[in-house]
Amino acid sequence: MSFVFGCRVNEAEKQLLDDRLAATGFLWDEKNPTFYIINSCAVTGKAEREVRQHIYQTRKKFPKTTIVVTGCSATLWMKNNMKPEGADYWIDNKEKQNIVPLLTRLTNADAIPNSLAPLSGKQSETDARAHDKFLQSGRMMVKIQDGCSRFCSYCIVPYLRNPIKSQFIASILKLIHDKSKYPIKEVILTAINTEMFGKDTGETLPQLLDAILTETKIERVSFGSIHPWSITPEFLAWYKKNKKNPRFVHFFHIPIQSGSDTVLTRMNRHYTTKQLTKMFHELQSIDPFSYIATDVIVGFPGETEKEFQETYDFLKESPISKFHVFRYAQRPGTAAEHRERQFPQLSPREKINRSKRLTKLGTQKYTAFLKSLIGYVSKVFLIKRETKFSAQGILGNQIPVYYKTSSAPVDTLQNVKITRIKDGNVYGNIF
Repeated sequence: MSFVFGCRVNEAEKQLLDDRLAATGFLWDEKNPTFYIINSCAVTGKAEREVRQHIYQTRKKFPKTTIVVTGCSATLWMKNNMKPEGADYWIDNKEKQNIVPLLTRLTNADAIPNSLAPLSGKQSETDARAHDKFLQSGRMMVKIQDGCSRFCSYCIVPYLRNPIKSQFIASILKLIHDKSKYPIKEVILTAINTEMFGKDTGETLPQLLDAILTETKIERVSFGSIHPWSITPEFLAWYKKNKKNPRFVHFFHIPIQSGSDTVLTRMNRHYTTKQLTKMFHELQSIDPFSYIATDVIVGFPGETEKEFQETYDFLKESPISKFHVFRYAQRPGTAAEHRERQFPQLSPREKINRSKRLTKLGTQKYTAFLKSLIGYVSKVFLIKRETKFSAQGILGNQIPVYYKTSSAPVDTLQNVKITRIKDGNVYGNIF
């Protein structure tokens, strides 16, 4: 059994690990697992606490199970000699590929009682898929790149992830083709930093997208997140050329973290609000119905009311329709930790107040965006059938939709026309 915390890169790693374990003969067992693998996150202190709690709860629930912890929290704790009790094996990010050989050795050596009996590949892979929420809905996470050299001042991830490493396009295509035995309809491309894709292989994001669209039959291709530095003139030219291709999902989660130039400088983000404004408007001009989301941090060390207002005004005027708002919290070992001594810190209450103000603005903008979709026609990706004549799906810009339908099979993509918005939900009919 395995459990994942954090980003979609971790989700992609879990899918790949589950497949490799299944192909080796391991069977998923939720009641009495021989092994329990935790892929951890360390992006915030809260994430670390949740991993610690999960280790404790897992050990309490399964006292005889062998617990293996990997991922960013594991890497951080191993590096600083601060591993919490409860786990049997610790594997850092650089050694993740050794998890399957480790468990195979333990099983074959009878070091673990009640070792798992191998199944045929088809049976075990089907079993692994049944326990993955994304694969169940016909979506597959594909990790295209690892590592980051940006070293944003608030971020611990570049210290914990592997050196910059991109997957070759040929390897990504092979992974997609290997999944053809599943009814996969969408691949979601994930990376620690999409900007770094191909820096070490000489390939580019537009080349990857072209290859997937021309050399596979996958019906939808999307990004989990795409970083601001990836929206280059070359990428925009590719998007403009492919704007009418229904297989490319018009959703861009672009984490900007602030809308104040002075805060962006302290964050070491290396772009300006002027550059961001140009980028967002170019994306929107290509497709007015493209769905743009972002991440924002409030209460960064030294953030004044004026700087916060700059962020508020920037977001209000931008084409961004969805905000994920985070309150700054210290991450030991980052540059921002040292800078905290140089600036007065906001009180927790003020951070909460600023967060609420941005969240309220985000709700207003998201509602306005949904209303703009009335009359919009899009291919819909069916997630689940509600009744015989109604279903829930995802539009071509990744917005959830409820729609009336016939008894068409789940894997059928159909055109839906948006007819109304009610209580924050989108409704439409087959068109």
